Amino acid sequence: MRQLIWFRTDLRVHDNTALAAAMQAGPTIALFLLSPQQWLEHDDAACKVDFWLRNLKELQQRLAELNVPLLIRTAAHWRDAPKVLADVCRDQTIGCVQVNEEYGIHETRRDRAVRQHLALQGVEWRSHLDQLLFQPGSVLTRSGTYFQVFSQFRKVCYQHLHTAMPGLVPTPKAQAPLDLASDAIPKALPEFLSPSDNLRQLWPAGEAHVRQRLDQFADEALLYYQEQRDFPARPGTSRLSPYLAAGVVSPRQCLHAALQGNRGEFDSGNPGAITWINELLWREFYKHILVGYPRVSRHRAFRLETEALPWRQAPSELAAWQQGRTGIPIVDAAMRQLLATGWMHNRLRMVVAMFLSKNLMIDWREGERFFMRHLIDGDLAANNGGWQWSASTGTDAAPYFRIFNPISQSQKFDPDGRFIRTWVPELAELNKRDIHDPAALGGLFGMANYPRPIVDLARSRERVLQAFKSLPQTEVAHA
Repeated sequence: MRQLIWFRTDLRVHDNTALAAAMQAGPTIALFLLSPQQWLEHDDAACKVDFWLRNLKELQQRLAELNVPLLIRTAAHWRDAPKVLADVCRDQTIGCVQVNEEYGIHETRRDRAVRQHLALQGVEWRSHLDQLLFQPGSVLTRSGTYFQVFSQFRKVCYQHLHTAMPGLVPTPKAQAPLDLASDAIPKALPEFLSPSDNLRQLWPAGEAHVRQRLDQFADEALLYYQEQRDFPARPGTSRLSPYLAAGVVSPRQCLHAALQGNRGEFDSGNPGAITWINELLWREFYKHILVGYPRVSRHRAFRLETEALPWRQAPSELAAWQQGRTGIPIVDAAMRQLLATGWMHNRLRMVVAMFLSKNLMIDWREGERFFMRHLIDGDLAANNGGWQWSASTGTDAAPYFRIFNPISQSQKFDPDGRFIRTWVPELAELNKRDIHDPAALGGLFGMANYPRPIVDLARSRERVLQAFKSLPQTEVAHA
């Protein structure tokens, strides 16, 4: 029986559960759907769509080595997917469609509609756990609910890992050639502007590259990850997030690479390995939240009482934040890094998110949307989770009274000002003491091309604290 593997955010041949299952079951054809209107509605960044297309080209070459042709079809919206899949299955006499599970309200609805439509044609549907280590619903509290606190979630994950470590899926062997040619992959889509060549060079496509990047990180940087990961001017992080988001590498591959560098231990031994595995579990945690509390897919606050916060309408301040001209050097440097590279250091994501939601008191959803429109690693669960954590509206959130001071964060994590000088070159001549807070120089700060701070940090801190204190305190409701 002919199989169809429908690729989505799993653009690899190694450790791919659905691909392995399909090729074991019968002659296999691959499919990818271009859905530009849906991607626009999801605020997917142009650089991310370009990254998908570049990785599709690499995937097509790897599939060719397995004699698996890759078809490209367009379903502008996901509501068009059932008919497009049905047409492919009819034309290619497909008996079963194999997919790796995706999460989120729209993804779940899309897959349900496709499955029901295919059933009318007698086509089977098989979905597989692949982009997570644990099936959502398998890591629960004693009362049978989804965890709302990461430390408790992590503890149960460790128990599962002790019992059954997720194994790597063997790469399939080549099948007999099929009399079907692969389709051409577009280099660009008219709905999305192509990113700069410099950005593309920062994020090369393909499994070979990401495997090299993972191995190098595990061999050279993992040992020092805990110490180095908070310093944006140092190469202390893996920078694998775009590849994880697109499924060019799997969390299982990352977990096994970390274990290999830590003698098989995941909760003892090298502190760097333990910390990085915890970061993988944070990613896991937010995906489970997406399933257990679907309101976060609907632009709702996890802590419903925080929806009463009096967010400010301040378009000029929002624009200054977006463009990296707030007058707070570390915030501006981080935002400029995002605009230029499609990526931002994780410590700085927290700093700029707290600045927007706490100091400017602008709705966190404005920041969440802006990030998604510019991040090459944009992921609904992780991005939403991070923003709600910073804004103190989410699960396991920072206490509302925890408000990062961006200047002290800058002094602590960019002590020499190297990161600021890279992205805010107009401040390059300042010494390492003054560069974090040039406004403190008063009249001595005579740089007309750099703005003064758009907000008083101390006063804005008091403003948001008072807003949170005025909220009605209610229990988190299930939704």
